[in-house]
Amino acid sequence: MSIAPRERQSAHDKRRQPAGMVELKSPIPREELDELPSHERAMETDTGNAASWKHKAAIVGIVVVPMLGFIAAIVLAWQFGMMSPLYLGLLIGGWLLTGLGITVGYHRMLTHRSFDTHNWVRLVWANLGALAIEGHPLAWCAVHRKHHQHSDHDGDPHSPHLHGEGWWNSIKGFCHAHTGWLLDESWNDATLRRYVPDLADVPGMSFMGRHYLWWIVASLVVPGLIAGLVTWSWLGFFLGILWGGLARIFLTHHVTWSINSICHIFGSQEYYSGDDSRNNLLFGILSHGEGWHNNHHAFPTSARHGLKWWQFDLSWLVIRLMAATGLVWNVRTPSKRALESRQIR
Repeated sequence: MSIAPRERQSAHDKRRQPAGMVELKSPIPREELDELPSHERAMETDTGNAASWKHKAAIVGIVVVPMLGFIAAIVLAWQFGMMSPLYLGLLIGGWLLTGLGITVGYHRMLTHRSFDTHNWVRLVWANLGALAIEGHPLAWCAVHRKHHQHSDHDGDPHSPHLHGEGWWNSIKGFCHAHTGWLLDESWNDATLRRYVPDLADVPGMSFMGRHYLWWIVASLVVPGLIAGLVTWSWLGFFLGILWGGLARIFLTHHVTWSINSICHIFGSQEYYSGDDSRNNLLFGILSHGEGWHNNHHAFPTSARHGLKWWQFDLSWLVIRLMAATGLVWNVRTPSKRALESRQIR
């Protein structure tokens, strides 16, 4: 059940980090990353801009069209057998690549600077993340940094806990955290200037923001071209767009959005984080490690989210592989002392 904002603040005050807590070290200034929740800080004034009808129409299309494509793909497979290993491979392969583009690229590499890497590696991961159709890198990272600054308090773009008490308000909060927040245009120019000034100078990031429409087109056309060339047919092209494009985007979207909604309501808390972030086993697997969300909010700049040996974190395995091959370095993880100091006993 949701707690009213004033009551929630009081509840979180009782769960503040114990004295002597050791923070995760990061070479990035804390004020730049908003590394830990800071509810005493004055709220920014860029949250009152009403979203335009064009923005809302675009968001409705981005949410609804992939859902319709997913439904159509299921119907065609069920009724007419229009499914094969090729289309399944496009679905799963695209989900893995673009999903890791979000988790490794947008989230751990760009937003939290959990490791350092070459410019070309950074561009590869950013492009894969862009193909997930969750927004261009600057917008995604700005919203996420803002979320960390105000997590589950006033100012959080997608908390499920700010809609009052009672079961109906809890449902409204869940829907807002899952997709409703997208209609608010949380990534306006003021938000970008405040939260991602460091990323605006990273090669390629601003360019992707200005020309993001082409990544949307590529996300649909590339799997269609692959299937069309393999089958040498227009039907293959169409089914490639359906399975490797729309259905894959639908699944990737809702796995990511479940971190905002489900993983702030259902699951366990092992570390002090100042909010209601939860570790959720199912989404720890489906989201390539992002579902270990309480771990992440306790140690935001950690490249590893699955902090226990049994907490499967595919993104961390990929980062370790890149580190072993020299593609990334300065990989940041919490020390044993930091883990013990934040552990809930």
